Amino acid sequence: MSTTFQLDTSTSRANPTPQPMKRLTVPKIRAHKADGETKQPLVMLTAYTARQAQLLDAHCDILLVGDSLAQVIYGLPSTIPVTLDMMANHAAAVVRGSYHAVVVVDMPFGSYEASKEQAFESASRLLKESGAAAVKLEGGEQMAETVAFLNQRGIPVMGHVGLTPQAVNVLGGYMARGRDDAEARKIVGDAKALDEAGAFAIVLEGVLEPIAIEATKAVSCPTIGIGASAQCDGQVLVTEDMLGMFERVPRFVKKYENIAEVIDRTVAQYAEEVRARSFPSADQTYQPKKG
Repeated sequence: MSTTFQLDTSTSRANPTPQPMKRLTVPKIRAHKADGETKQPLVMLTAYTARQAQLLDAHCDILLVGDSLAQVIYGLPSTIPVTLDMMANHAAAVVRGSYHAVVVVDMPFGSYEASKEQAFESASRLLKESGAAAVKLEGGEQMAETVAFLNQRGIPVMGHVGLTPQAVNVLGGYMARGRDDAEARKIVGDAKALDEAGAFAIVLEGVLEPIAIEATKAVSCPTIGIGASAQCDGQVLVTEDMLGMFERVPRFVKKYENIAEVIDRTVAQYAEEVRARSFPSADQTYQPKKG
């Protein structure tokens, strides 16, 4: 994506300003899969801030404002404590920082499970307050009626089956799902139920690869894999995981860089220069005008 830079005079920061272009839409994401085939896989990453969105936007089809911000941003032990306020605020920042990708926002635990009416109230608030294009919710067949209810009322929904982090207390941990025949059949059945209910895409997380492939073939909408299979119709990772911001990451994460090491080295240099009084130098200070 071609960009120019616009100086923000209030902060002296140069912010990338993309050339005018049309943002992708939910129907275009859905249309990536035609006749059961996706020729070019969809690219999705998580984003939680405007600046992060600016950096990711040109390369992604979808930016997911994930409730993984619980651990990544807030240092919480799970996604359970996340609130609608958190999701709305971070989603609004990501929308402001992006111009190309479809922005999808996670519905937090407790905001949609009680009834389809509760789900509509929560989802409509998230979209109105953030400007995001769609919501994502966890759960399979038991959420199909809610997905249809939202879709029929103008709210696009991305589904999420397999390892569902909001159900960690029921699942007993973050283990891969589908290791027995009954669970494998349930995962595929859940994906089919969401597809029939109108989900425009479905995240398959932490499932055995043959199940991910079977589920992908069984649904007409795109599947987005995370710890699933390269044969899914797209892939998603938590951005901070793939950038190497954390020492320990799930097995399915590939670290493309070690940004934590870069930050540590850079801050160590800064600290050394401050203690040696070599920073700031003349280049970073304001001097009286001569004459």
